[in-house]
Order: sequence, then structure tokens, then C-alpha cells
Amino acid sequence: MNVVQLTTGDFVAAMFSLDFVDGGFRREAVERIHRGAIDEWVSALTGSGLFSNRAVANVVRAWRSDPHILLDSLLTEADPVTAEHYRAAWGELDAASSYTVAA
Repeated sequence: MNVVQLTTGDFVAAMFSLDFVDGGFRREAVERIHRGAIDEWVSALTGSGLFSNRAVANVVRAWRSDPHILLDSLLTEADPVTAEHYRAAWGELDAASSYTVAA
């Protein structure tokens, strides 16, 4: 028997991914995640009752440290074209923020 070890990230992807990609590409969502405005996902995670306070704190710490982790989780169920749109938008935001920092 194979045992699959699920991580909190797996559960987060399962909770949010289908809803996130269901409505198609939403640039404003990428922009919010990119700038670290993740409160809506933190609230949903906390309110689910599925995770311990420690697990939520660990996920939130990871998201705040690297918001791209949240985007990757949200894109788990995305089709390749939708995922590429989101990743391209993320790249544009990275480039714009690098330009702003350099200027």
C-alpha cells in the first residue's frame, strides 16, 4: 500500500484552486497576491476549521515570505493556457517592480 503524505499546501490547493480559476483570468487577483494582499485567502483558510493554528501560521508565513507560493497553489487545477496567463502577468509585475526599485 502506498501512503501519500499530504501537506497543508495540498489542502490549500484543493480548497481554493477550482474556484480561483473558474472565472477565468483575473489580473487584479495576481496584482493583489504579488503585492502581498492575501488577507482573503488567510481568512478563508482560518475560517475553514481544517487546520491547526500552527499550520495556518506556517502557511501564512510562507505566503508572506514568497507570495508566489500562494499563486502556485491557486493554479494547481488551472488549464495550461490559464496558468500561463497568470504566470506571464506575474512576470510582468516582477519586471515592473524590479524597474521601480532600480530607478
